[in-house]
Amino acid sequence: MCESAESGKLGVRYELEAIRIRGNGRTRARTILRYVPFRQGDEIDLDDPRLELTRYRLLGTGYFADVQLSLTRGSRKGAVNLDIDVVERNTIVINDVWLGLSADATPEGESRPLTAYGGADVAETNFLGTGILLGGALAVADRQSAYRVNFVDPSFLGSKWIVSTSFVFNDARDFMGTRDVLFDSPPGDPERTDYAVVKYRRRGGVLGLGYDLSPSTRIFARYHLEVLDARMPLAASHRRGLDIEPIDFHLLSGRSLLSYLSVQLDDDTRDDPVLPSRGHHLQLAGDFALTSLGSDYGFLRAQARGSQWWRVGYREHVFRLDGFAGAVVGDAPLFMRFFVGDFSDFLPNRVLDLNFDRRPPPNFLRTSIVEMRYEEFAARLVGEYRIPIHRSHRSVYGVDLFASAGFFSMLSRRDVIAPARGYNGFAKFPVDLTFNLGVRISTKAGGFVLQLANAIGFFPIRSGGGL
Repeated sequence: MCESAESGKLGVRYELEAIRIRGNGRTRARTILRYVPFRQGDEIDLDDPRLELTRYRLLGTGYFADVQLSLTRGSRKGAVNLDIDVVERNTIVINDVWLGLSADATPEGESRPLTAYGGADVAETNFLGTGILLGGALAVADRQSAYRVNFVDPSFLGSKWIVSTSFVFNDARDFMGTRDVLFDSPPGDPERTDYAVVKYRRRGGVLGLGYDLSPSTRIFARYHLEVLDARMPLAASHRRGLDIEPIDFHLLSGRSLLSYLSVQLDDDTRDDPVLPSRGHHLQLAGDFALTSLGSDYGFLRAQARGSQWWRVGYREHVFRLDGFAGAVVGDAPLFMRFFVGDFSDFLPNRVLDLNFDRRPPPNFLRTSIVEMRYEEFAARLVGEYRIPIHRSHRSVYGVDLFASAGFFSMLSRRDVIAPARGYNGFAKFPVDLTFNLGVRISTKAGGFVLQLANAIGFFPIRSGGGL
């Protein structure tokens, strides 16, 4: 036993005699120890903040419904044991289920029908108790489909290194242009729509390597290689503001190669992966594609996202503040740009990079946001308030009612250099409001969100369209 001064306080430290794990019927002890920053023989303080952080990190894996850490007396004076008691949860989880309706693109004067889309992302997150993830995802819609197969070993050969690989396939189509769209279809491929249609396929894979910097912080590097096959109109134009301009599809016609490197820093101190009540989740990411390395697309994309959760008010209500900022420099392909549906809750967001909807955002503030679709710069700030209405250790772990509100903005360089004519004053700045209401559910099968904003988006709530 010894005394030490940390942060101006005098504390008593003990020698860690042993780490004892209980309740892990399926998860191997070494898998749990991977998230524990202590080892036998270390000095440990009863108030060491890493104890609470370790508990949150173990809960954040999704392997456990409950985790408790305690220090108990060792076999000799000045020694303690670290006891880790866990309650395991089902690790075959549904990460996401996508079910919804979208507004299709049809010729002017005809009714605009709704089309359905759906899909699921399923994974075994703790294969044979090793922490290895095996997963797959599927999304389908009208003449669109996407598939993913994922493998992640979070402790390669028992080390702190993380190895991952995935397979990517997309058969996609998108509707481009804002208003008064004119286009010349490729020979033998007529399209009867009032928007220019681009069709493309993606086939490729990702190899990744990561490292645990601390119990809560990881760094990743991934190499992406894809072959693209795109088919688009021979020529196309639309009305932007008061002017008629050509449409940029942000893809190379025919076959092309996409090769790029991604680097990401992830710091996660949430106390639960689905219904967190405290902690933060910070992600910093950069994507680099150079034509000198074989890619037909050269660009740099940077993204930053941060979320912070606080317990507030009565009966452990929770408030979350979520912020995002991103920028693309260069000729990034269509699906790597920022899409308006990913920022407005009133539109379906992309599912496995597939876009299902043609509508602009509601435009509550009557700005040039209606001109935006796939852009180079984006920012979003949203606050969310959650009210717990159910807690259990059975099949349904928790149900929370939530309400959120915020704003987002997006634009490209052309909107700075040559803004769309016809917008004056504040309307020149492309910004809009977003808000939502729904239920978040944590179950043995995974987490689910039932929300109203996307359904409300089909009603005539828009405050103003384009010019």
